[in-house]
Amino acid sequence: MKYRITRHDGEEDEITTQEFENYDDAYELLEEIYGDMCCSDADYEDRPYYEIIEVKD
Repeated sequence: MKYRITRHDGEEDEITTQEFENYDDAYELLEEIYGDMCCSDADYEDRPYYEIIEVKD
């Protein structure tokens, strides 16, 4: 199985153009992006929302 990261707003960027061999690799990339945002009062409005999806053959 392969995985991709998509944005909820449908836009493409350097993250959404990548394909991953496993879910964990995709998750690690998102962890790098969002890892510094751990507080409930963090402002998420300035960052896109990403989701990991399985690529269907």
